[in-house]
Amino acid sequence: MQTPNPNNTLLSIQDLKVYFPILRGIVLQRQVGWIKAVDGLNFEIHRGATLGLVGESGCGKSTTGRAILQLQPPTNGQVYLEDAELTGLTGEPLRQMRRRMQMIFQDPYASLNPRMTIGNIISEPLEVFGIGTAIDREARVQDLLHQVGLSSEFRDRYPHEFSGGQRQRIVIARALALNPDFVVCDEPVSALDVSIQAQIVNLMQDLQAKLGLTYLFIAHDLSVVRHISDRIAVMYLGRIVELADSISLYENPLHPYTQVLLSAIPIPDPDVEAVRERVVLQGDIASPINLP
Repeated sequence: MQTPNPNNTLLSIQDLKVYFPILRGIVLQRQVGWIKAVDGLNFEIHRGATLGLVGESGCGKSTTGRAILQLQPPTNGQVYLEDAELTGLTGEPLRQMRRRMQMIFQDPYASLNPRMTIGNIISEPLEVFGIGTAIDREARVQDLLHQVGLSSEFRDRYPHEFSGGQRQRIVIARALALNPDFVVCDEPVSALDVSIQAQIVNLMQDLQAKLGLTYLFIAHDLSVVRHISDRIAVMYLGRIVELADSISLYENPLHPYTQVLLSAIPIPDPDVEAVRERVVLQGDIASPINLP
């Protein structure tokens, strides 16, 4: 088995697969096939870098992020965080590794407990791992709120009192509570207004530069991914069809699917938008049950 390259590589993925069984029958269920949500991914992310993972809805992006964090058990493959293989960990060793990797979820309205105050939400990871005293945790909450651009006076309020952009800042603060090395960003701006998206992306870039974070940035908006990513992986039906640095991918896309995705990005110039030629895929949408 090949071991990951230790030279500045924080995360290494080798032949990652996530299959879901297809069952038939009401009483005596039998398996009749597999849905290949993630089908043999290979990539690595260097420390302090951002890999953008793009593709249409249902291609397996979010499942990939969850499988890396072991929230969804992989069917096959290896996930290395530096020299630790996450797929081989269970119980307390895996629990301790979770301090080094966190997730920013897509929907800020659904990812916060409406019955908890903001202060309790952000301090919960510290309490779970027994970090610091109550006074230390209170100071940490205030510092995190300040880092994400919110007032420390908000700590006694509840999630319903905040806007979508403010809620996502709270989610980011919670993800940073344990000082993680690696963060999976699962479409963190797709549920927000366009005017707020740029603010959140800029905040994430500032935090990355300040704290040395490493991101897997999952999205379907290629214009957002281009702004934040060092490299971009294009995913289609559970597989990566193209992987390149962001400049090369946008200036010279090689795969037809990448060309289609780029042609779908609107250009903020009505004259150019009116005359440019769109690339349109032909044929029926393929199924992950019966891959072409």
